[in-house]
Amino acid sequence: MITDLWYTIQEIDRETYAISEYGHWEKVHSFLLLGKEKAVLIDTGLGIDNIKRITDELTDLPIMVFTTHVHTDHIGCHGQFEEIYVHEGDADWLINGIKGMSIEQIRRDIGRDITIPTPESFNPNTYKPFQGVPTGYLQDGDAIDLGNRQLVIYHTPGHSPGHISIFDTTKGYLFTGDLLYDDTPIYAFYPSTNPVDLINSLDRISNIPNVTQVYGSHNTLGLEPAILQEVKIAVKELREQDLVKFGTGIHRYNGFSVQF
Repeated sequence: MITDLWYTIQEIDRETYAISEYGHWEKVHSFLLLGKEKAVLIDTGLGIDNIKRITDELTDLPIMVFTTHVHTDHIGCHGQFEEIYVHEGDADWLINGIKGMSIEQIRRDIGRDITIPTPESFNPNTYKPFQGVPTGYLQDGDAIDLGNRQLVIYHTPGHSPGHISIFDTTKGYLFTGDLLYDDTPIYAFYPSTNPVDLINSLDRISNIPNVTQVYGSHNTLGLEPAILQEVKIAVKELREQDLVKFGTGIHRYNGFSVQF
């Protein structure tokens, strides 16, 4: 297994790797999925270090980057890859910059609460999020064949307009980006978010059959599929209590929380 000063590389199985940044307060995960013919990298992390250095060690396959959503901590190394895909709902943010986030705020967030040494190349005072034109667009229902490995795209907006989740139908892995994870609140409280869309998206993924493991993009690596039953309970309660709107605060459930 690869050892690295910044990234933690964890083998989920022989064709699936988590590339994590535990030294940063956001504890971001990117995921490398290998097929027989090509590979998919789900997000590219913070951009504090160069994730391509890691993917080059893990595979020689051509890599397509699938963007769960266009926030700074998920697109940091997009510029290192030739093939970048995003849902059209977030395309404007990728091309022209992230709506509602000043460069000052982004630099404060990227540089704070770091617990391990960063590469000499990293300077939070000059950090700039990736901007660029995607290779193409991912749409709800798209099926991607990596060669003996099938992925299906779910458009799951709320945290961002073009947020997607990716279901690996071959292995049963559900990659939920910032739609579902544990420890810190899933959120839709910025003006650029949508609480109703978020709850509808949670409702939708909770009904995906044959999920064997849930992989959010932050905090604990890998959640048992039973969390999807807890999501069903939460969705029902939030709707019935008329809490699906800005300003209602943090709502805690078994294994996760939601903030509006």
